[in-house]
Amino acid sequence: MFASSLSQAPCVQQQRLRSNGSRKASAVPSSLLAERREERDLISTVKMELDIQCEEMSPSRWAELLSTMKSCKTIRLDDCNLSSSNCKDLSSIINTNPSLTELKLNNNELGDAGIEYLCKGLLMPSCSLQKLWLQNCNLTSASCETLRSVLSAQPSLTELHIGDNKLGTAGVKVLCQGMMNPNCKLQKLQLEYCELTSDIVEALNAALQSKPTLKELSLSNNTLGDTAVKQLCRGLVEASCNLELLHLENCGITSDSCREISAVLSNKSSLIDLSVGDNKIGDSGLALLCQGLMHPNCKIQKLWLWDCDLTSVSCKDLSRLISTKDTLTEISLIDNNLRDSGMEMLCQALKDPKSKLQELWIRECGLTTACCKAVSSALSVNKHLKVLHMGENKLGDAGVELMCEGLLHPNCNIQSLWLGNCDLTAACCATLATIMATKQCLTELDLSYNSLEDEGVRKICEALRNPSCNVQQLILYDIFWSSEVDDELRALEESKPEVKIIS
Repeated sequence: MFASSLSQAPCVQQQRLRSNGSRKASAVPSSLLAERREERDLISTVKMELDIQCEEMSPSRWAELLSTMKSCKTIRLDDCNLSSSNCKDLSSIINTNPSLTELKLNNNELGDAGIEYLCKGLLMPSCSLQKLWLQNCNLTSASCETLRSVLSAQPSLTELHIGDNKLGTAGVKVLCQGMMNPNCKLQKLQLEYCELTSDIVEALNAALQSKPTLKELSLSNNTLGDTAVKQLCRGLVEASCNLELLHLENCGITSDSCREISAVLSNKSSLIDLSVGDNKIGDSGLALLCQGLMHPNCKIQKLWLWDCDLTSVSCKDLSRLISTKDTLTEISLIDNNLRDSGMEMLCQALKDPKSKLQELWIRECGLTTACCKAVSSALSVNKHLKVLHMGENKLGDAGVELMCEGLLHPNCNIQSLWLGNCDLTAACCATLATIMATKQCLTELDLSYNSLEDEGVRKICEALRNPSCNVQQLILYDIFWSSEVDDELRALEESKPEVKIIS
């Protein structure tokens, strides 16, 4: 018995991690990578896009790609073992290719020297770059002076993603000086994991005051603390920018900051995406946030509250929000101890005609079979819900059987269903197979970390063979099956190439 690796995503495929319950992708066999590389390069050339990921660059391969880059509008070279020497060539491409608008170089050891080379091209008048991604490129504060010059001189640049670099507070203060230049038209700034402290806020607020173009600000995974977040929020309320996205995950926030965050929500109708996950705001903090969320000025669409020490007590406020805030389309409550009683309240809100929620992430929330009847009832009424993540809850076969009654209802339009690690066995697979074969809206199903064994996997495969089944991605991590079943799965992938079975 073994778990096969039928279709594995590229090792650098960017996926959300803990905050939405997805997983890091697995490595790809070299033969499959080469095949995908050829196919991707062919497609990308037609679209004037070069998208290479997780590839060691030999000198001959690099020379081949350089000729292609001269006409590309988009160049993405994540995890390609690039160094500062490659940046010399890229600088020349930036200078000589005025059609290049996006450059993505994440997870390469470019270093400060590499950025200095890049910026020579970025500072040229012929440069038209709009989006620059330099996440996890081994940069320090030394790069910030060069990048400041780019921000000050290059009005075409609207996105700068430099998270996962040790820029430090001193370095980002220098960047803020560049932002304050009238030539800077930056709209998106990503500074996650940059070793920032509370001392950065004064400089950020000054930049925000002078930068009405800024729409997205991500400061997650920096040690800011309540005092700094309060100061930042007061600056945001006063700033002229129409901020649309604010990410403050894992920033040392407690309930003490929530009144100020609430004020931003009630004053900035432009703010549609707020993430404060992995902060210990608790039920009292959530109650304060909901005051701003429920304000008529608030037009929130996406709300991330994963791992915020919430309990079922918060579900009363959350239910009121879901049932009355018709702009809210996505909410993550992952890793909060909501329990069955809390989930039942949320399900009641989902049945309200005013609810327009499309995505509900409720993984690892202490749920059991007991809440599944309420989930089923909500699914049979709600026509808007498209994505439901309920993994890592002890739903069991009986719970999933109950849920499937709602999933089969004509009102249900679920497209993505995640049930990984839910204590499932082969006993529920016949019912799941019926869902797959009859609900043509269902395109993604995750059954990872469940003891389905040969019997269950065969039932799922039989559903995939059904012409009525529209599932395009089946995720089966850490499920053990025999070599015979493995052969069946391979044959199924060959007969239906549009289906990805990821294991």
